[in-house]
Amino acid sequence: MSEAALEEVSVLSSIYCGEGEYQLIQQSADNGLVVQIRTAVGEVRRVEVSLLFHLPPLYPVCPPDISVSSPLLSREQCQNIRQKLLEQAAALPQEPMVHQLVACLQSREVIEEEKGGEEEEQVKEREEEEWTAVLLLDHIRSRSRYIKLLERWTQQLHLTGTLLLGRPILVILQGTRPDIKEFCRLLRTVKVDVDSSGRKCKERMMKILCETPSSSSSKHGPPGLTVKENQSVSELTAAFQEINMTELYQQILPLLTD
Repeated sequence: MSEAALEEVSVLSSIYCGEGEYQLIQQSADNGLVVQIRTAVGEVRRVEVSLLFHLPPLYPVCPPDISVSSPLLSREQCQNIRQKLLEQAAALPQEPMVHQLVACLQSREVIEEEKGGEEEEQVKEREEEEWTAVLLLDHIRSRSRYIKLLERWTQQLHLTGTLLLGRPILVILQGTRPDIKEFCRLLRTVKVDVDSSGRKCKERMMKILCETPSSSSSKHGPPGLTVKENQSVSELTAAFQEINMTELYQQILPLLTD
């Protein structure tokens, strides 16, 4: 089995770390890996589902096989979810994808998926609207680990991210609102840093300073993370000017001086 698959399994165990959320069912050089993830899907009506991912030895070159079950869903509904996940997996790049598949499913309404055409289009437009969020981090001790995870998440969630290191430490995100929400969820639930004793810890002191629809003048680059060092207020101001977010900077400035 590939190193990418083994690394992904390790990451998944950190993300889905609640009781009963994650289980490694099988690990075999001949048959690959089988992992089970239990999660709630749907933003309005939450439904518990169990997802079984079989990662073959050639994964992620070959997509995973997937099984879906839930006591609240019919067999047909589970089969429909499975088919959509398989189609999505086949369309994704040949790279670790399990978390991306689960994250996309979590935001879908699986019970009331049959909406009127006009309403569905409006929902889709809102979900695809570009948003900008600015996050405030308290500190970063394990810089290499922290930045590596932020880079991975911005790539996986197709977000344009800018990490401004200094005092304060800020993360600027541009992308769809569901993807920004998922990034924030990961930041709060995955052990991204270490505490004063050197033990891995979660980011519990992150604050969302603002979350707003992106302006037409702001620069939205390709997915990924840009890291910049800012040693002074003037350098921080220049960083926002560079991406045409001076007005946004003025909005959050009072929150940085509290």
